[in-house]
Amino acid sequence: MTPLASLPAAAASARYELDPVHTRVLFAVSHAGYSQALGTVSGSQGTLEFDPEDWSSARLEVSVPLQRVDLGDERWNRATLARNLLDAERWPEARFVSTRVEPLAADRFIVHGQLTLRGVTREVPLEVKFNSLRRHPMPPFRRTAGFSAHARLSRAAFGIDAWPNVIGDEVELRIEAEAVRARGSVEDAADEAGTVPDEATPDLPGPPAPSEPATDPAATGTDRQEPDQQ
Repeated sequence: MTPLASLPAAAASARYELDPVHTRVLFAVSHAGYSQALGTVSGSQGTLEFDPEDWSSARLEVSVPLQRVDLGDERWNRATLARNLLDAERWPEARFVSTRVEPLAADRFIVHGQLTLRGVTREVPLEVKFNSLRRHPMPPFRRTAGFSAHARLSRAAFGIDAWPNVIGDEVELRIEAEAVRARGSVEDAADEAGTVPDEATPDLPGPPAPSEPATDPAATGTDRQEPDQQ
């Protein structure tokens, strides 16, 4: 990860947009005590404003499209989206809006915010790890930030209380997110033009060193060892 102290001044507070392809929510919930059923939701969208040297000023707004829930089975997907659970026809998205950020370390903090799910809003804290902020190595080379987050919530607190003997109440969330600097800033234009300072670019591995050819004993004058003659 790029050390915060080495980030250029251009990395001050700026607006970023979530990358829906590289942002995904994974949830785990007990399946009748036998296992933790796993599902994912892709396609989240939102905005993030932050200064990596002052996380207390960060702001986050995210919408999660519930119709993209995937538990690996179409029948279970339909059951999860039905009226007695997520009721996704009436409430097609979950929404999280930050209220404050509690810095814990240079790369760790808690994002306190309001989660709205199935028409109910509750306070949910996200434990977040800041992974990286640097110019992306692929075109169009825009500045990209990466995060990992965890949270736990009670589904009953959001009115999702059907099938209590089959579905556990506690839901664990794991979120992997990437956010790309919004277009239009001077820094964004510099990223695309490739004029950002070296420390803002990733440390990509160079080409592998050529391997040394096998040594021929005859070429070096080294005597070849022959098997003992009986």
